[in-house]
Amino acid sequence: MAALTLAGCSTGGAAGSGGTLADGKTFTMSVATDPGNLNPLLTTLSVTRGVDRFLYSRLVEVQNDGSVEAGLAAKWKADTRTATFTLRRGLTCDDGSPLTAQDVADNISYLGDAKHKSPLTGLWVMPGTKATADESSRTVTVTSGSPDPFLLLNIGTVSIVCGKGLTDQKLLAKGGAGTGMFKVSEVVPNDHYTLTRRTDFTWGPGDWNPKQKGLPDKVVVKVIPNETTAANLMLSGELNAVSVNGPDQQRLTAQKLFHADVRAPLGQLFFNQAAGRATGDEAVRKALVQALDLPRVGKVLTDGHGKAATGMVTVAPNPCRANTVRGNIPAFDAAAAKAGLTAAGWKPGPGGIRVKGGTKLSLTVLYQTGIGPTASAAAELVQQTWHKLGVDVKLKAIDSTGLNEVLFSSGNWDVSMSPITTGLPSTIVPFVSGAVPPKGTNFSHIDNADYTRHVQQAMSMAGDQGCGEWAAAEKALYRDVDVVSYVDSMVPTFGKNAKFVSNDGIDPASIRMYQ
Repeated sequence: MAALTLAGCSTGGAAGSGGTLADGKTFTMSVATDPGNLNPLLTTLSVTRGVDRFLYSRLVEVQNDGSVEAGLAAKWKADTRTATFTLRRGLTCDDGSPLTAQDVADNISYLGDAKHKSPLTGLWVMPGTKATADESSRTVTVTSGSPDPFLLLNIGTVSIVCGKGLTDQKLLAKGGAGTGMFKVSEVVPNDHYTLTRRTDFTWGPGDWNPKQKGLPDKVVVKVIPNETTAANLMLSGELNAVSVNGPDQQRLTAQKLFHADVRAPLGQLFFNQAAGRATGDEAVRKALVQALDLPRVGKVLTDGHGKAATGMVTVAPNPCRANTVRGNIPAFDAAAAKAGLTAAGWKPGPGGIRVKGGTKLSLTVLYQTGIGPTASAAAELVQQTWHKLGVDVKLKAIDSTGLNEVLFSSGNWDVSMSPITTGLPSTIVPFVSGAVPPKGTNFSHIDNADYTRHVQQAMSMAGDQGCGEWAAAEKALYRDVDVVSYVDSMVPTFGKNAKFVSNDGIDPASIRMYQ
């Protein structure tokens, strides 16, 4: 779902940047929804993580080609059980106080303790993970609570907060106790967030130079729900960066602006398999998918600019690259869809709506407003198609924050059209297996024995050694119609008078401003 994003990118286009690097500028970017609570220990929302990138640093920085560079840590080593990070010298918090090795260790131990109920526990940090610190050598040693094939990448990319933020998380909610390149200077909810660059920040990726020209002095994040409005502001020069999913891409592309492109899953379907839900029946899920001409839905969703999905993991570092979709998702067959529902006991009833035991086949379908205007058009196409199948479909448009609440709290949904974006197959695991809300993040209540078996094998293998098992696990999800991936989107983030890299949101250290 866009509720979860670990994004990578490639850059393209060179025009629209001006040509002469300029100091002292303000970088203004747009987001589609308000990021809300900025506490990086308590969120997987892509919009919030995107803002948090400016405020909180990580131990290592993963580049778009999958390579790893220094962040807070100057050196590191890891296997599936332990990892060691040696911190750079001179690290400070946003109030100028030192960031200690113990602070970093406390961050990791906090996330390893399930009692804190962080959504990152089991996602980036295995439950039971603990860390110790040696201040004299600036070393943090991590012991994973269970084998983690991507321990370096998971622990290394956790947002690190200063010690006072762990003890007073009200500070984190407002973006305080930061370790990043910027700190918050103004917040107007649902309107804008103003961030000011820290002059003492020196730990950008690799050999990043804090004295180089073109670094912005301020960043303004404007909340602009309407994509067309954001595109207009971009063209008028009031924005330096905007991500566009829908048809406004064409207007901005025509201006030959710089853009950083992200290949991300856009077309995914998840089915609520909780007790009492019609979508808990595999036969119903299969029939629903057979009824859909998924390439057509994908074309509408991406405005014709998408690419056929090949798997759930699309972005950097993406160590396992295989087409797990091909041959594993039910093919378009309207007649088979009707026959399948009938065989499952859902017979045509009054008004053409199918019934079973006196109960109508009625589904609530969620789609996310932040994806752009094409999301509603694609959702309406799905609604029309399923209505012809004899299904009563209620569409529910929802923003990122609302999606999080429905999926992980209320559970009042049947089908979600919001995708999960991630760069590691292990990150998907708690979302499609294990404990369900409120005790876990398996929001669809999936119980796939084949998936679990292959994951258990893969988790004992370091890095790409387990790619065969990860591929088999993902295929099991598709074969049981637990998840359907059908189209990826190349989403550009356009830049005007600015260039940057997009990697889990815009990388603040990569921004360069131009006249």
